[in-house]
Parts: sequence; structure tokens; C-alpha cells
Amino acid sequence: MNSAMTSSMVAPINMGKQLLGNWYNTNRRFSLCSHCTPVGLNTRNGLKDVPLINGTTRRKLGNESTEDFATFLRGSFVEGRFVYRQNFFVRSYETGPDKTISMETLTNFLQESALNHVSSCGFSQNSFGTSYEMDLRKLIWVVTRIQVQVQRYSRWGDEIEVETWIDVGGKNGTRRDWIIRDRYTKEIIAKATSMWAIMNRETRRLSKMPEEVRQELDPFYFNKFAIATEEIDQQKIQKLTDATAEGFRFGVTPGWNDMDVNQHVNNAKYTRWISESVPRKMLEDYKMTSMILEFRRECTHSDILESMTSASAKVIGASNNKYFVRDIVSTYSVFESYAEYLFQVSSSVWLQLSQTL
Repeated sequence: MNSAMTSSMVAPINMGKQLLGNWYNTNRRFSLCSHCTPVGLNTRNGLKDVPLINGTTRRKLGNESTEDFATFLRGSFVEGRFVYRQNFFVRSYETGPDKTISMETLTNFLQESALNHVSSCGFSQNSFGTSYEMDLRKLIWVVTRIQVQVQRYSRWGDEIEVETWIDVGGKNGTRRDWIIRDRYTKEIIAKATSMWAIMNRETRRLSKMPEEVRQELDPFYFNKFAIATEEIDQQKIQKLTDATAEGFRFGVTPGWNDMDVNQHVNNAKYTRWISESVPRKMLEDYKMTSMILEFRRECTHSDILESMTSASAKVIGASNNKYFVRDIVSTYSVFESYAEYLFQVSSSVWLQLSQTL
């Protein structure tokens, strides 16, 4: 395809309001001009994307061979091929105002490693984390509950090591755990555990696990817990109402980029929506250190959501500067969540920034 033809197929997209030939938004805070290419048009000539790494990381990897570097990015199996280990660079656009990653970014790392684990196990390469037998039956995985505990959040340029594995999770489900470490010090910086169920992608109803699928997964089950059984909170999350909620955020509408290939909102997006109704002062002064999400039903692009928050606190330990806080968030009956915080005045196990950074 010649350049002239390519040029004629590129459509400009301008956003904002036009005045004297310039494009800008009503408040003149940004201007934007972009171009899009029709889906399926190959304009990169087969070139592969190169991962972005900063100077510090480049120096650390300077003595590693190309093969080692590829393995570093792709991931590998450890502990008898039961555990999948993948490394991640923290990029600048994955950090927030406090220069650390958010819970949403961390959740994305968990999801990416989980999908790569399934792919590396030899299951269908064209699926989104499903096995061959699941594809035949039009079945997909959906997460029903996830609990995350964070010791500290990584910063731009940090390299983290994520290990993940699966085990039996009840009669018709699977449990997936993660341990996140600093790549060099091996310090554990976060842990997570989750429960997954099977759903029919056409009827959108939960399904029993077929015996054929169970046989596929059985060789990969590993009886190991990232979070000790006694630390897994089984308490039922209370549902909030207009009368019991203290913070509100109405009209949360899923956008196109919030959807995943399963045609519903990706679970990592919920962690961002949780913060929509959390007081700004708490977001500035405290950091979430644990979170539990329970998913009641899937959320699609046509749903209009509301985020509600209720906080309660009590002093724990000898220090008067530490509090136990439960932050309960409900979004349009799509999910219910609470997170725990150690903080001084309000919600969800948060620590004061002066204590965590």
C-alpha cells in the first residue's frame, strides 16, 4: 500500500470548539487533533512494539542477553511449573499525583500475569484466559471476589515480580493467588487472592464447571495460599442505601475503554470507581492498604452507576495516630466493596502518607 493511499484513508478527529481555525475546549484548557486508521489496516509494516524503560532500568538490564530480556518480559514457570512469574516495569503513566501506582494499576498487573499464565500453560492462544474445552462450550471466566493486601506501592522505574498460581475454589470455581515482590530485594510488597466462576458468554449466566474443563485444569492446581486462611475476610459486605451512605458519586457511566473482550466492564476499573465517592482529603493524605471486592453481577456499557461510601473508625494499638476504618462502597448493585485502612479520620485500611512513604 503506497503512502498516498494510506494518507487518503486516515481520518482526522478534532475535539473541542472551533474558533478562528483553532480547536479547543470551552474552558481553553486543552486542544487536540488526532488521526485514526481503519481497523485492520497495517501501517506498522510488521514492526514490533518496544517496551518503554527508563534509564535506570536500562542500566540494570545492560548486561542481560536478548533471550534473558525476552524471558524477563514474557514470564516463566517456577516451583515445578506450578507458579508463573512475570516481571513488570512501572511506567510514568501508571503513577498518580503521589508518584506511586494506584490500586487500579496493581490490579492490572494481577490480571495481565493471570492471562499470560493461562496462555503459557498451552491453552487456546486466541482466547482471553480460557481453555480449549471452555471455548468449545462458549464459556468464560468471571471474578466473583478479590482481596488485595498492600505493604507499599511501587514508584516509577521500580521493577516488580509477580507470581501467580491457581487451585481448586469450591465445587465449580477456581482460586487464583498472587504474590508481588520487589524484583531485586525480594521484599513482598503486596498479596492477593481471588475466586473465579464460569459464565456462558451468550446467555450471560453462571455455569457449572464441565468435567472436561476440570480435567484440563487439574494438572495446574497448586495447594498454596498467598494470604493465610485466617486472614481472608469472609464477612458479608453490607449493602449501602441513600440513608446509610455518607459520600456519593452519581452518574458513573462506563465508557468504551472500560469494556474488555468479554463485553463487560473490566474488574480493574471498579477500583477506580471506588475512589469517586471517597473524600478528596482522604485521597490526598492516606493510602489504601487493603481492599475486598465482591461482584454481584456484570456491568455493561448501558448501565448508569452510583458510587456510595460509608466510613467508620476505631483506634487500634497503642498509638492514637492509627485507626481501623471500614470503607463500604456500593455501585448500582453491580458490586459491593469495602476496603480497610489505618488512617486518622476516615475510610478503608489507609495509612497516613507520612507513615508509608
